[in-house]
Amino acid sequence: MTDRPVIDVALVRRLVDEQFPEYRTLPVRPVEWDGWDNRTFRLGDELSVRLPSARGYLEQVAKEHAWLPRLAPRLPLPIPVPVAKGEPGAGYPFPWSVYRWLPGTPLALAADLDEVTLAEDLGHFLVALREVDAAGGPAPGTHNFFRGDPPGVYRDEALAAIDAGARDIDPRAARRIWDAAEDSRWDAPPVWFHGDAAPGNLLVADGRLSAVIDFGTSGVGDPACDLVPAWTMFDGSARRAFGDTIELDDATWARARGWALWKALITVRDDPDDAGSRRTLSRLAADPGV
Repeated sequence: MTDRPVIDVALVRRLVDEQFPEYRTLPVRPVEWDGWDNRTFRLGDELSVRLPSARGYLEQVAKEHAWLPRLAPRLPLPIPVPVAKGEPGAGYPFPWSVYRWLPGTPLALAADLDEVTLAEDLGHFLVALREVDAAGGPAPGTHNFFRGDPPGVYRDEALAAIDAGARDIDPRAARRIWDAAEDSRWDAPPVWFHGDAAPGNLLVADGRLSAVIDFGTSGVGDPACDLVPAWTMFDGSARRAFGDTIELDDATWARARGWALWKALITVRDDPDDAGSRRTLSRLAADPGV
């Protein structure tokens, strides 16, 4: 995506002052850990401003405003709740949002955590999300880059990346993982999923998972994409604890491996030294499930 506007403190200040003068006295400052799909800024101590970084993320704004207030009271941990929706202005071309600020440290910046406890906390949250009534929820599509569909939606891209090769997984093993991922579909009713349970989207406090943020890729469908942390985040006993908590069948885990494989392969295709994706490929090679 090349249509990325410049988003900085000065822009956010202008947008807030023009559209929400009641917040004019609140200072704007960058967050310690920012995302790629959206840029986030603190607005005083109790609020945050979230702005899509490119046109491809616009559909997520309306989705989050429609659904996060409904999901929040049904989940065991805090999630972002929108306070106000901003409009394009001050040279910024997209809608944007004001949210309640959620305290906690992004997992990506945290240290000395018990990984088994974290795995169980995340698993319990994802199970609770899965159990929320999904009627009328957003089906997979461009708004979430087809999370909730079978991983085969990215078949051509995945196979090309497998054929191109990667240092950390044998192409034959990768192809077996991918073929197994395409062998089944979610045949139960659609369920809620988060879609991007990554370290930057998980907040921790006092050694426990304290909040889950960034529901841009959420939707209702196949929850296999929510099992990807098994290889992106966890090893050994933590992975087993995550799996025991999630309680999904082997076919869903096979599709999850496909999602993890696809994402890691296309990342190392563009950045061969990406440490996180290389680690994911090594974990998949050691735990192929086939």
